[in-house]
Amino acid sequence: MPELVSILIPAYNAEKWIGLTIQSALNQTWHNKEIIIVNDGSSDKTLSIARQYECGSVKVLSQENKGAAAARNKALGMAQGDYIQWLDADDLLAPSKISEQMKIADNGRTSLTLLASPHGVFHWRTEKAIFTKNTLWQDLSPIEWLTIKYSENLWWPPVGWLVSRRLTDMAGPWDERLSLDDDGEYFCRVIVKSDIVKFVSEARCYYRNSGFNQQSRRISEKTLRSWLLSQKLCFAQIMSLENSDRIRRIYLELLQSCLPHFYANNPDFIEILSTSSREMGEELMLPSFGAKENIMTGLFGNRRGLNILRLFRKLKLATAVKCDEVLYKISILAGKKK
Repeated sequence: MPELVSILIPAYNAEKWIGLTIQSALNQTWHNKEIIIVNDGSSDKTLSIARQYECGSVKVLSQENKGAAAARNKALGMAQGDYIQWLDADDLLAPSKISEQMKIADNGRTSLTLLASPHGVFHWRTEKAIFTKNTLWQDLSPIEWLTIKYSENLWWPPVGWLVSRRLTDMAGPWDERLSLDDDGEYFCRVIVKSDIVKFVSEARCYYRNSGFNQQSRRISEKTLRSWLLSQKLCFAQIMSLENSDRIRRIYLELLQSCLPHFYANNPDFIEILSTSSREMGEELMLPSFGAKENIMTGLFGNRRGLNILRLFRKLKLATAVKCDEVLYKISILAGKKK
């Protein structure tokens, strides 16, 4: 019998798209699969919608709101699969995503090969998804993958991975202390435990950019501290592979590159970043901005100018998301009339 793949979906207030996400899991051409959905204390219709899909291969669990990491750990505790496919409640899998990755998979109970796939960013219409090739789109050793990611400030969503049971067990559970970048810290551990990251170009998945209300865009003292803790944990893992000045320099450059992002929302957090930098024996420089930022800060002052610019970007993104949603719904209605 083909190896079992567990598709794990944490869900919180995702009533707008949880049905589409579950359907993309059901549509997988890899037939030996189980789907486990954990409702993380949603206050909308997420749970009732998910329960409409319950059957022998689809399990729906619910818990009080504890955060995405806790929901993922609950799902993982129920999973029986030889491979784990993580799927956030607003993301989608192309029908052959898992099948394409499984073509080159070896025994999931013993494998240390980590499988990656290209991901497209979209709002509502997957046919408009943008797949942006970067230097991670190739087979790489763990240290190569991680140093490229952090030195080039790249990003990889959970939906892009397919993880063997052995790697999953070796990496351990998700860190429930983290909110922002909990996925970055978790997959850093997975990558460090792997022998190689194999990139499967034929496999595809979709990351939904639904606007500034996404968890990853919410800025608060708690999320900032979570992000910093995640980076410290990640670089401790990376330095277990290579303890060198090169790795320390990449870490310092990461802290420096994030200063402009945090400055508008919480200038006091710069001192926290600076303390982390001093632990490495370096001082961070004051944040530098682009032309737009310099104009706005010159007119309105640093914090107000940057927040105004952030508001403009938020409105631009919200408009793009809403327009794409309208066009998506029009296409659905047009399809039903045919």
